[in-house]
Amino acid sequence: MNQLFPYLVLGAFMFCTGVVGVIIRRNPIVIFMCIELMLNAVNLTFLAFARYHPAATTEEASLRTAMDGQMMVIFVMAVAAAEVAVGLGIIMAIFRLRNEVDIDDMNLLRG
Repeated sequence: MNQLFPYLVLGAFMFCTGVVGVIIRRNPIVIFMCIELMLNAVNLTFLAFARYHPAATTEEASLRTAMDGQMMVIFVMAVAAAEVAVGLGIIMAIFRLRNEVDIDDMNLLRG
């Protein structure tokens, strides 16, 4: 269990850094980068739990647990890629319309 702790601390630090970046930054590109940092922190945590899971005592159970963690990481990466594609598309559309991208003025999607 001691080998898992540094990975969890690093994941928590990366996630907190991302949350702080999302809260205090005003540039949407930097906000996307902070969201990616949070998703990578989650990926690191998934892989650490998959690697050091206490139930993975046999070879087959260890391989199955590792594959579960890697599948979750691939799923998170797919969600991150879709989020960035949609988000950048929205930002580009707003930039073409206004010639500026200020996060405080992005209320175009409100009804």
